[in-house]
Amino acid sequence: MSEFVLHGHPASPFLRAACLGFEEKGVPYRIARMEAGDMRGEGHRELHPFGRIPILQHGDYRLYETQAILRYTDALIPQPALQPTDPKAIGRMNQIIGINDWYLFPMVARIIVFHRVVGPLLLGATPDEAAIAAAVPDARLCLRELNRLLGDQSFLAGEQVTLADLMLAPQLYYLAGTPEGGSILSDTPLLAWLGRMNARPSMKATLPPVRLRQAA
Repeated sequence: MSEFVLHGHPASPFLRAACLGFEEKGVPYRIARMEAGDMRGEGHRELHPFGRIPILQHGDYRLYETQAILRYTDALIPQPALQPTDPKAIGRMNQIIGINDWYLFPMVARIIVFHRVVGPLLLGATPDEAAIAAAVPDARLCLRELNRLLGDQSFLAGEQVTLADLMLAPQLYYLAGTPEGGSILSDTPLLAWLGRMNARPSMKATLPPVRLRQAA
């Protein structure tokens, strides 16, 4: 089987989600690190025309979008399965992935995590307190709904780790380390879930760079 190569920056929660898929499968892969200065440059856009990460290269097959990479990995390497077979669990997994991609990341993490963690530590930027404050209501909404959907289950779609857990855990790893996220998550089922995810070998094997790890 050809080598699996993931292009991206190790600070990216989306790259980490893709890595988690390979770690859960126990399949070797390699990260082709992209530096911040390379982002959205000509070389990057040759791999991903929209200038995002990660990008998977598997032999002569190239694939971008984290969901697509995880689903491809799960189809190519069936065991252990990362997608349920029960229709309701499939629906819940896909719903939570949609919440992550459409609401939690663009409306919450992209703002709060960037201004509290990524900007100050990687770019030397000063946090925009007004932008953070404006994102807090959306953070409360997203996390309240995710707590409701999790309920008393072990994982987001039931008792089995699925792609939803792999997509969400890297986002909440950072968000929980911010004052705003930590306050909203305090004493919630979602925080206990994050603790279970952080204890998994796959999460321990894909920790972000030390500076960001210390902040989170």
